[in-house]
Amino acid sequence: MRRPLLAAGLAALCVAVGVPAHAWASTSGTAATPAVVNMEATVLAAQIDPRRADHTLTPGAKDSVLAVEQALEALNLLDPQWVDGYFGTTTVAAYAAYQSSLGYSGLAANGLPGATSLTKLGQSRFTVTNKIGPGAQVQRDGYVVDARAQAMLTAAERLLGYALTLEQGSYNPGGDPTSAGTHDGGGVVDISVTGMTAAKRTAVARALRKVGFAAWVRDPSQGDWPWHIHAAAINDTDLSSQAQHQIGDYYLGLNGLANRGPDDGPQVPIHTWEQYQRGQ
Repeated sequence: MRRPLLAAGLAALCVAVGVPAHAWASTSGTAATPAVVNMEATVLAAQIDPRRADHTLTPGAKDSVLAVEQALEALNLLDPQWVDGYFGTTTVAAYAAYQSSLGYSGLAANGLPGATSLTKLGQSRFTVTNKIGPGAQVQRDGYVVDARAQAMLTAAERLLGYALTLEQGSYNPGGDPTSAGTHDGGGVVDISVTGMTAAKRTAVARALRKVGFAAWVRDPSQGDWPWHIHAAAINDTDLSSQAQHQIGDYYLGLNGLANRGPDDGPQVPIHTWEQYQRGQ
């Protein structure tokens, strides 16, 4: 799901949008002024862009993604035709290869830029702002979650005025096979709805969405599972590839299931945890 962009066209585009053409420094010999990469926007694009049927760029991410792609090209990890501000599957694969070159593996080489790898990539090329990360792994209701997801759950509970109970946590590879790998990484939880009315289930999903989760009420007609609420934290850099796809689908108005049906959850403005904290 990429579109080719000729090298000459890219150079002109970089000038037009005011992004330093770092990728051309090796051939031109000219010094480039370091760019600024917004990590929040870049990670978001890496979740949404691969799920698009077209090549629309993620708003606010173009300049940051271009700078990252130019750095990957300079390392011979990304062909110039893909240096276009679109963080699609080819760029995700190139970034994963870069992470692997640093000695990372597993979730640390999932193709989502992490703060450490992104900072290393940007040396002499760009500075990184709006850094984000999952934080330490902690226990909740007998399950493992990361600190960022825990903070998000606590914020949702404050909105609701009551506690939530997990029935599946994160970092659970080989767990419930019906989860299709979404819980293999961080940022993803299933919440018990035992004793909840339909209205209360919807209220919980709405609160989770408000604080930055892609959240849906799941019912037995959709799969081989009982009623529950599935929630994936947007921009959690420990997300498994399957959970990354759910986030992208959520932004595109889909239900996060394999059938890619329309979103059936409560409609709220979509934003990340960091945006919620800033009051955006």
